[in-house]
Amino acid sequence: MSARESERLHASVLVAPAADRRRLRIQRQRAAAALRAEQHRADQAAARAKADAERAERKATRYLPAAGEPGPAALRTPGRFRLPRHQDTSATLAGAYPFVAEGGLGADGVFVGQDLYSGGSFVYDPWVLYARGIITAPNLVLAGIVGSGKSSLANSLYTRSLPFGRRVYVPGDPKGEHTAVANAVGGKAIVLGHGLNTRLNPLDEGHRPTGLSDREWAITVASRRRDLIGALAETVLARGLTPLEHTAIDLALTAVVAENTVPILPMVVDRILNPDETADGRLAEDGRLVGHALRRLVAGDLAGLFDGPSTVRFDPSLPMISLDLSRVTENSTLISVLMTCSSAWMESALLDPNGGQRWVIYDEAWRLMSHPALLKRMDAHWRLARHYGIANMLIFHKLSDLDNVGDAGSAMRSLANSLLANAETRIVYRQESDQLGPTAQALGLTGTEQKLLPSLGVGQGLWRIKDRAFVTQHQLHPAELALFDTSSRLTSGVK
Repeated sequence: MSARESERLHASVLVAPAADRRRLRIQRQRAAAALRAEQHRADQAAARAKADAERAERKATRYLPAAGEPGPAALRTPGRFRLPRHQDTSATLAGAYPFVAEGGLGADGVFVGQDLYSGGSFVYDPWVLYARGIITAPNLVLAGIVGSGKSSLANSLYTRSLPFGRRVYVPGDPKGEHTAVANAVGGKAIVLGHGLNTRLNPLDEGHRPTGLSDREWAITVASRRRDLIGALAETVLARGLTPLEHTAIDLALTAVVAENTVPILPMVVDRILNPDETADGRLAEDGRLVGHALRRLVAGDLAGLFDGPSTVRFDPSLPMISLDLSRVTENSTLISVLMTCSSAWMESALLDPNGGQRWVIYDEAWRLMSHPALLKRMDAHWRLARHYGIANMLIFHKLSDLDNVGDAGSAMRSLANSLLANAETRIVYRQESDQLGPTAQALGLTGTEQKLLPSLGVGQGLWRIKDRAFVTQHQLHPAELALFDTSSRLTSGVK
């Protein structure tokens, strides 16, 4: 083979494999294009099948008519509910959306429980709020039906205040519910009742406030004693006293105090019925009705309670003092007389400007407010609360109890309403449906707040603090729950 032929054969060998590779590459590209086309057709087929299925599902689905569903479900439309945007001040929004836009009272005070709308802790302290200018009166009104938890809340408010240096006075506890609490916190519960050795002399001088001269203290004691005996006589007689009857009381009291170091009620009654010979000859006749009315306290159904020197001493340094009247027969006049005497007995300490910050608890207020003398004393204490550092707490079952105080437009009704007006903290627990109107009117509740009251659970309350509103869940420690339980007599032995 010549050299030329050898070169030609070698060139053909080099060229042939390149052509084969090109052919194979083209075949692979065509095969890949065919696979992509097949996948595309499969995807399109799947998409068409899905669209057909959705179309069939929409055709098979039944929608509400455009005018809404007929019958009980009327006014419901398939369209989406849309509201236009609205921008306003926080004060206006707080009125339109109560509880939601409320910023809270801060963290200073006594822990109460949980704010049900914000989820945060709710604290309350009337002295703190007064110092911050949120309220101008530290008095409080608490209303709730039986079993709603209002008693537990009242007990929590004053017992949790004790570590802050506050003291607690209960001038009269008709059901004895505060006795166990007083003993548990290191205080004292004075139990009054027939057959007991406990006796209080309402004419005691009592605790002497610091800073008073002898003359000022003598005038204060004389005025308090005179007012007390007049209030007792008005309560028993169920009417006001005449000027002649006031004179008979004043002269008798002056004579007894001048002759005795420790005056007691029997001495005053005896002097009213048997005045001195040097007095006006008609004085015995003028004071006859008053004398016989007061005789009931020393020789009638109150004998043994207030007719002698006191067997217990009032100690204002104790954290809590409660006068337990649960042993007294259920009689409204009797209870009012007891409350008047017991209030006067601790009043000198209560009205001490240097006595510190104190809670004064008026439980079962419906009993007290039906008697003018007690109502006047309560009103005076409430008006002077800021001066004496007192926070009064008035506990009702329902606010419509105020409508049972005197006749419409009477002075008693005005005094009862002034108690509510001078309490800028109003706490309302669950109320019956028939009480919603009077409660809303008395407190100025909105429609939303009024509808909320029947649905409140145990321990849940609507707090109205001036113009602000909160809904809270009161929380108790297990030890408090056992101590504050007021239904133990009903539930004992039940498993």
